[in-house]
Amino acid sequence: MNASVGLSDPTNAQDRRALLDLLNRLRNTGVQKDIDLPMIAVIGNQSAGKSSLIESISGLTLPRSSGTCTRQIPHLIHRCPTECRLTHTDSEWTCIVRLHLNTDERGSPIKPRVVPFGEALTSKAEVEERIRRAQRAILNPKTDPDDFLRGATVDENETSFSRNYVSLDISGRDLADLSFVDLPGLIASVGQSGRVHDIELVKNLVVSYIERASCLILLTVACETDFENQGAHHLAKQHDPEGRRTVGNHYTGVLTKPDRIPYGEEESWARLIRNEVEPLANNWYCVKQPGSSDLAQGITWAEARAQEDCFFAGTPPWCDLEDHFQSFLRTSKLTERLSNILAELISRRLPEIQDELYRVLQHAEKDLADLPPVPPSDPVSEALRILSEFRKELSDRIEGTPEENGLLQKIRVHTTRFKREIRATAPSFIPWVRQEAHQHRLPPTSFLDNEEKPLTGGNDQQVAITSKNIYIEEVMERAEISRTRELPDHTPFVVQHNYITEYVEKWRRPATIMFDAVYDVLKKDLENTVDKHFKHIGRGGAHQSVLMIIQDHLDQVAARTKDRIEWLVKLENDPQTLNTDYYLHYRDKFAGYYRSCRHSDDLPTKLWANNNPEVNRVMAGLAQLGISTRVDALPKLLPSDPMQTGLDIMASVRAYFQVSYKRFVDGVCMSIDHEAVRGLERGLDRALWDGLEVTGPGAQERCAAMFQEPASIAGRRQELMRKIDRLAAAKTELRQLSV
Repeated sequence: MNASVGLSDPTNAQDRRALLDLLNRLRNTGVQKDIDLPMIAVIGNQSAGKSSLIESISGLTLPRSSGTCTRQIPHLIHRCPTECRLTHTDSEWTCIVRLHLNTDERGSPIKPRVVPFGEALTSKAEVEERIRRAQRAILNPKTDPDDFLRGATVDENETSFSRNYVSLDISGRDLADLSFVDLPGLIASVGQSGRVHDIELVKNLVVSYIERASCLILLTVACETDFENQGAHHLAKQHDPEGRRTVGNHYTGVLTKPDRIPYGEEESWARLIRNEVEPLANNWYCVKQPGSSDLAQGITWAEARAQEDCFFAGTPPWCDLEDHFQSFLRTSKLTERLSNILAELISRRLPEIQDELYRVLQHAEKDLADLPPVPPSDPVSEALRILSEFRKELSDRIEGTPEENGLLQKIRVHTTRFKREIRATAPSFIPWVRQEAHQHRLPPTSFLDNEEKPLTGGNDQQVAITSKNIYIEEVMERAEISRTRELPDHTPFVVQHNYITEYVEKWRRPATIMFDAVYDVLKKDLENTVDKHFKHIGRGGAHQSVLMIIQDHLDQVAARTKDRIEWLVKLENDPQTLNTDYYLHYRDKFAGYYRSCRHSDDLPTKLWANNNPEVNRVMAGLAQLGISTRVDALPKLLPSDPMQTGLDIMASVRAYFQVSYKRFVDGVCMSIDHEAVRGLERGLDRALWDGLEVTGPGAQERCAAMFQEPASIAGRRQELMRKIDRLAAAKTELRQLSV
């Protein structure tokens, strides 16, 4: 904050006046709702002499009711704050009354308005009635203020108390430069016509002022009532326990009605002025105001001040006080001190006020920017634009985006798992009889390593006897049972067919589970994309409508995809392939693998090991004999095996599995991609346009309703805009301050 902000000497009359003028202009903007502005708040119990004190400071006659309070002293009709802005000038006395409206009849914030209430007054005699009518206008916010200016009355006010306030801009030769807010007096009970909750209303209103750190509390304490029974005193201590804010930087009060001290108790009150009890850094003040009989006789302001001087000059114990403590007696001394203290606080607080104002303004502007966009002037064009952007992003995600969280990347997790699960359904053929299987170790199918990773770790696996294994004698038994009129060396195809359909039937469940997972990914991704483009629109109707349209469209796509998956499963129940070379290649591989296993546990490992010296010697010997062959054909040289028929069936089925499982995995994944993923785009535009009805007759009205924002958002926007207006106006006032 620039140290030059502010004025050089707040005790200088010209500088003090400029500071108070700035404070008044800032308060006119209503910015005191947002930042802590210096102020003096006059508080006290009802009948504490607060109103008379204010009259003596301002030179006004304030409105009084026809009723009486406990001691038959007329009291002020005071149910809203009254701000007094006093200016010392060489001009004639004038008073301008204004209404400051910051809340509605329910107490909810509105855009601050400062409403002039009549022409400037030049006669003090007219002020009392003008203020009475202004207070009536404040307490009846639903009624045009001009009605009350013209003298309208009501049987019952719309509100008991109000946070809106009346301001009095008073200027004249006999006035000090001062500004303060007179708050309703605290009440302990209500009469028959009163409302019990008014007690708490007044207390809360007072607290809302004095809880601010920059509020200087001017506490009035009536000497006619026991000090400890003064509710305002306890309230001030509650919100300023160290007394740092009660008049200036110190806890100080004002004693009123010293002429009503019960006989014999005068010294106890004088001890307050001497700071011997309840000591305060800035001391206590004491003032003497006209009594009810004086008021009835029409005592003037000058006469009242002269009467006050006579009282303190000739009445013990006040007249016996040392010279130092005499400076804390009389209204003029209090007024002078208040004027200086307020100017000092304004000067000291100016840099903080400017910093706070800029900080609060930036925060409000950010909050406003964070709100959803303002409803568009052309809702149809805006709706079409948002739909176009939504479709563009959806199309990009379906096509594929190079990011970890991309749609296709999330789907690939499930398709990869699906491939492993289908591959795990490969028939587990064991080339030994069950009784001997545990004596052997099944070597790895190393010839598959170049195209797929092993499902289990390690090398040779000792055969575990499980129900999943299919042993050679079981295969032979099936072949024998299936034989009808075939030749002895012929095996019916039904044997292979049955083994194939058995593993194919296991594919339906993994395929269904995988698609359900992909469906969830699609649904979540779609919902996130819909949220991004539509969630901020209006009251949520458009967002909900798009979600429903998308959900219906996705369900239709999903139904078609499930049908396609079921079709693929059924297709695989009829074994056939044109991929002859691939099938024969793996049939020979598995035939050699199973036959070599039966000959020796380690023979398959030797045959398919790279550069095995023993295998190399055999191959070299065959070459010398003029026999050209492959390594995987060497098992054919082994002696004949009585289980050869079973081994051939096992090799045929296992080879076909290699063909069919890859075909099925590709078919299912491609069907999902074509029908469900890319298929989302087919027909979606028409579904959205027809569902949202963004074109055709009535489209303008429908789209306008779509963008109509919630009342809470609209209210929050208005609130922030009003706040920004207040802060901007206050910033303008600060900029105009002379250096």
